[in-house]
Amino acid sequence: MTAITRFAPSPTGYLHLGHAASALFSMKQAGPHGRFLLRIEDIDQTRCRPEYLHAIFEDLAWLGLRWEEPVRVQSEHFADYQAVLDRLTEMGLLYPCFCTRKDIQAEIERIGNAPHGPDGALYPGTCRHCSVQERSDRIAAGESFALRLDMDGAIKRVGRELVWFDRAAGRQIATPEIFGDVVLARKDTPTSYHVSVTHDDHLQGISLVTRGQDLFFASHLHRLLQELLGYDVPEYHHHGLLTGPDGKRFAKRDKSKTLRSMREDGMSPDDVRLLADQF
Repeated sequence: MTAITRFAPSPTGYLHLGHAASALFSMKQAGPHGRFLLRIEDIDQTRCRPEYLHAIFEDLAWLGLRWEEPVRVQSEHFADYQAVLDRLTEMGLLYPCFCTRKDIQAEIERIGNAPHGPDGALYPGTCRHCSVQERSDRIAAGESFALRLDMDGAIKRVGRELVWFDRAAGRQIATPEIFGDVVLARKDTPTSYHVSVTHDDHLQGISLVTRGQDLFFASHLHRLLQELLGYDVPEYHHHGLLTGPDGKRFAKRDKSKTLRSMREDGMSPDDVRLLADQF
């Protein structure tokens, strides 16, 4: 089967050496007969900037990467993600949550021993128990709300064990319940990373998803969404997070570690590729 890989950065800062390593690895895995795609994940319009978008194309081209056109830009496809949310709603698996962060924290403190997941304390399910009429009245009144996945309902609907494969960690049994009733859309961001990336990887036929170890647990949730939506299941490769001599992980805010800064300091694309190959 022809490998189809992708590099999917967010234009919230300049690319650094860790991004270069991930992109170069993905392109290498596609090989001479596969397909390497670039995708721009810019659903968070409050943090994305045009100058960073331009820099992504410039830095990757400088490194010698080539990708297929047109590039999928997620902010141009919010209707696609809304259609996914509509499908989940029709299944009875989404519900509006009117809780503020303060409300949630207060309820967690009241409970006293809330279970925790990868993102911290799990949502206590306050709005899951609202009646249909109450939900309708509050929406009609203009209250802000997020859309949460009814995790218990979703798992029951699937009704069987789900697995996924990571090239580094091997066969994994999906445990999406570690996220609880996760948010899949908000008023200011009408889709979540989980919805958009799962949809786009299926739409684009991605056969290998390469991303950082910090997103390893997200794959458990994505495997559930794939099953609910009838999507293809790719293989995964979650690579370690690159760190500097001080042990701190590379971040877009570290100007000295960006590809742009390395280029300004006189490093060549070959120099950067050699560094990236060490990881």
